[in-house]
Amino acid sequence: MSEEEDIVLSELNDDELVEQMFDDLYDGLKEEIEEGVNILLERGWTPYDILTKALVGGMTIVGHDFRDGILFVPEVLLAANAMKGGMFILKPLLAETGAPRVGKMVIGTVKGDIHDIGKNLVSMMMEGAGFEVVDIGINNPVENYLEALETEEPDILGMSALLTTTMPYMKVVIDTLVEQGKREDYIVLVGGAPLNEEFGKAIGADAYCRDAAVAVETAKDFVSRKHNQLAG
Repeated sequence: MSEEEDIVLSELNDDELVEQMFDDLYDGLKEEIEEGVNILLERGWTPYDILTKALVGGMTIVGHDFRDGILFVPEVLLAANAMKGGMFILKPLLAETGAPRVGKMVIGTVKGDIHDIGKNLVSMMMEGAGFEVVDIGINNPVENYLEALETEEPDILGMSALLTTTMPYMKVVIDTLVEQGKREDYIVLVGGAPLNEEFGKAIGADAYCRDAAVAVETAKDFVSRKHNQLAG
């Protein structure tokens, strides 16, 4: 990178800087995102605000354009990588400040399916929204899910599939949870291009999430309801 940048980030006011960070995230510019995060920290922004307003705000736009076919996988990966740069700076600070701990999620792609872009986006945006995320990767048989649920004790189980042939495996996992009497212990969210709401209902999931932004909103909604029930 040349030092001769047209835009000097430190000269922008807060609103302009956040807008610029949206653009930089969109363009996958990791160093600029790291610089932007550090500038906002120096200006007294809380780590949580930087996370939600700058990084998650920017990734939401990326998520929508990915869904609408304006952005493609390579660009999304670059954006994700830029966000990771920002997250790397914020993570220890978030832990220190005791940022709102929203909940915990185990997520993985089902058996027979090796697609992970959508899953990775959801993981990152969930982390961005304050969730703790345990990603068990791709091609997961039911045993992997059960083991992770037992070990991690999450609020949410997320399953992803990109192939019509692997979609039905989600039902195998949910049915197994039902058989073991554990289905009610978790909020089960499913997602992936070929799925739809009817499919989510048919297999007994709590919700189908059409993209990463919806996944975050849905997860927040369910977790707050769960907390209210426990408090009630």
